[in-house]
Amino acid sequence: MISVEKAFERIVGPAKPLGTERLTLADSNGRVLAAPIKARRSQPGCDISAMDGYAVKSDDLSGSNITLKLIGESAAGQPFGGRVKSGETVRIYTGAAVPSGTDQVVIQENTGPAENGIFTDDAPLIGKNIRFAGYDFSEKQIILDGGTYITPKSLGIAASGGHSHLMVHRAVKVAILATGDELVAPDSKSFEPFQTVNSTVPQLSALVTSIGAEVVYIGQAGDSLKSLRTAIKEASGADILVTIGGASVGDKDFMKQALAEADMTLDFWKVAMKPGKPLIFGKRNDQHILGLPGNPASAFVCAILYLRPLIDKLMGRPAPLPSGVLLPVATGLRKNGPRQDYMRARLIGNPGERHVDPAASQDSGQLSVLAQSDGLIIRAPNAEAVDAGSLVPFLPF
Repeated sequence: MISVEKAFERIVGPAKPLGTERLTLADSNGRVLAAPIKARRSQPGCDISAMDGYAVKSDDLSGSNITLKLIGESAAGQPFGGRVKSGETVRIYTGAAVPSGTDQVVIQENTGPAENGIFTDDAPLIGKNIRFAGYDFSEKQIILDGGTYITPKSLGIAASGGHSHLMVHRAVKVAILATGDELVAPDSKSFEPFQTVNSTVPQLSALVTSIGAEVVYIGQAGDSLKSLRTAIKEASGADILVTIGGASVGDKDFMKQALAEADMTLDFWKVAMKPGKPLIFGKRNDQHILGLPGNPASAFVCAILYLRPLIDKLMGRPAPLPSGVLLPVATGLRKNGPRQDYMRARLIGNPGERHVDPAASQDSGQLSVLAQSDGLIIRAPNAEAVDAGSLVPFLPF
């Protein structure tokens, strides 16, 4: 067996971002920018007003009860076309271009009506209530660095800089294959007592798609080499093949043999962790293969620790080993054994006073415990017993 850290290093460490593709802004959400982008224009493109008011020459504001002649208006998208002279003003609206010859905007609350114009006591201050050209960014300025994880806020500045498409790393294609003669679909019309509903595939499919990857093939194979060979062959076009079950050492556990026959180069198949000890990892040409345990909680924990970071790495996102944050534990924990333990736990208490409460049962077959949990308490191999209130690493999911 190898440690969790060593397994992570072998699975995620050598992975390289996939190729690139050009997508619309909307389709780029959740992807990683493959190269920096520069603004095709300045924002704003000219000096604009930050307020509703009157554009003036600041030199005209020396004194009190200054009267200015109103000669026109400037609205957003409809600028004033002339040049303002001393003693004149232009009505201006938020977002409108500041007229030539003016260098200050007096907000409308600081003015009053006068014959043929306005009066004001506003003090002179060049640039007041004006957003100057390039205030946000300038033409040819880098507005998003390569490696940026694209989110709605990133899309806003990309669009503002004149980009309708982005070059991003390609989405990872993940094939998910569940195995076991006992498995039946959730929509089965009836369930025999000896059958198990295939719950892990929809669970992992949702995890995969939630981080921008694509599930390209979902299948189920029986406990036979023939069935496994066929399914593995069908998944050959995926970047990652995830198998569920058949990774242990029982007489019906054929997964390792079937993968070897499919030309997988095995790296390792046991990790010193619980749940999740029987974990297969290997490569078939450029395809990454993760053989997860069959128990639902075990498969989910392994997916959080290894599959999600591997997808992140292939899509160009940062992919550190999930290590959690320190929070006080609600109950004492006894000394841990030789394997790293990932205990399902709930967050309890008010915000700012959160504690983590480990589930009473840590059986890896109990989906009810997993569904009620907020994350995992991480216990290092041979960790000493801790008292209630002690800080422990907690990995939210």
